[in-house]
Amino acid sequence: MLPLSFSTQRLLHERQAARARARFSLVAPLGTAIFTGGPTDTRTTDTEQLDLFTSGAVSPASNGQGDVDSANGGIFVLSAPATPTTRGSRTSTTATRTGTTRATTTGAVPSAAGYPFEGAFSYDDLVAAWLECRRAKRTTAAAIAFELDLEANLTALYDTLRGGTWRPGRSVCFPIHRPKNREVWAADFPDRVVHHLLYRHIGPRFERAFIADSCACIKGRGTLYGARRLKAKLRSITRNWTRRAWYLKCDLANFFPSIKKDILSARLDAKIPEPFWHDLAHRILFHDPRPTVDLRGDQARLATIPPAKSLFHQPADHGLPIGNLPSQFGANVLLDVLDQHVKHQLRVRHYIRYVDDFILLHESPQQLNAWLADIAAFLPRELGVRLNPAKTILQPVDRGVDFVGHVIKPHRTTLRRRTLNDALNRLQTIPRADVYAAANSYLGLARQASHSHHDRARICNAVRRRGFAVNHQLTKVYP
Repeated sequence: MLPLSFSTQRLLHERQAARARARFSLVAPLGTAIFTGGPTDTRTTDTEQLDLFTSGAVSPASNGQGDVDSANGGIFVLSAPATPTTRGSRTSTTATRTGTTRATTTGAVPSAAGYPFEGAFSYDDLVAAWLECRRAKRTTAAAIAFELDLEANLTALYDTLRGGTWRPGRSVCFPIHRPKNREVWAADFPDRVVHHLLYRHIGPRFERAFIADSCACIKGRGTLYGARRLKAKLRSITRNWTRRAWYLKCDLANFFPSIKKDILSARLDAKIPEPFWHDLAHRILFHDPRPTVDLRGDQARLATIPPAKSLFHQPADHGLPIGNLPSQFGANVLLDVLDQHVKHQLRVRHYIRYVDDFILLHESPQQLNAWLADIAAFLPRELGVRLNPAKTILQPVDRGVDFVGHVIKPHRTTLRRRTLNDALNRLQTIPRADVYAAANSYLGLARQASHSHHDRARICNAVRRRGFAVNHQLTKVYP
């Protein structure tokens, strides 16, 4: 039997209790409190404590996963998925109504895919991956459907991963038009749980080697981190805006659709020696979601996306779907090669990158041009990607540096004009039910800029015209 931590038992137990409440509308639980061990009060005012109780009224005859054990006072007995009996494995189990004792002797058992599981992860690890996956998705239909039978779904997912039979499922593709037309891919919810499981295991070993100026899709290194980091570099190179300096801003052309999977695979293989995780990473990386895709949204808008920016028009060994965690992580792994080249071969002191946008600073524009020529030759040779010449900018820093939604100027930071105009237009036209979340999102971005009071006032006035209230500091919208 795989040991479950108490926290894991409690988390899954709470989900089971919530389902019981929804189905049976119990006035008060019949079981015993987990923490106190004493009898429960049957007053109707105590029904909000149902998260810590379960009802013995629906106890089945057998004491399986999620069953109620009457000998334990009605507490759910949550067991991990049983170890499948295969050739080379011997399992003996004894059980009573007052307690369960399992003794397992297991030899090395090859999985169906030909690679050993070898205890690569525990059931607790899968639960932790599910919790991370649902953090911002708990209200989506896919997350709710998965949690309706949570324990069974997690157990089935665990068994397929352990047995080597897991395969990626069907993905959803839909278009977006802000800030430009592009397609977004969303993997099936169980697949996203697997993505988080893989990232939790292999992510730290890669991120420890990333430079501090790589600030995309890494915990603690979001847009605010990137803006502050660049601001500090600008103040350093200009001696607090008293000396002249230049910046070179570059962007990669059609980055995600143009990624060559074999090049990325070689980078992953160098740090994933374990057979199980190596195979899982390859299954995710080389999975082609196009044959079984579920197309949603405005199909006419989807057809207007340029072929070079669409995954549908790329060879099978090119492109990562925008919107999935492995794609974001893979982009950082691939472009870490560029980061290391810029910092250690070119020895650029002031450099920062956010996904495929990066900036170099120097006192001499001639030096920046020399670095640009080197990078333009390095990228296609080593990584199979190229610069977008239409978005390559070389200017003095005192004109303002546009980065991660902000424009950093001497002694002040403002919102990008396009971002502010889009915010005002959206808040006037979107459905009223969406205004609350959108307005607070824009205000959160505006708060990161030092000179944004006037911009925040314009956003708040647009929201007030829609019937919402704002606080005195112009930082929060209330329904």
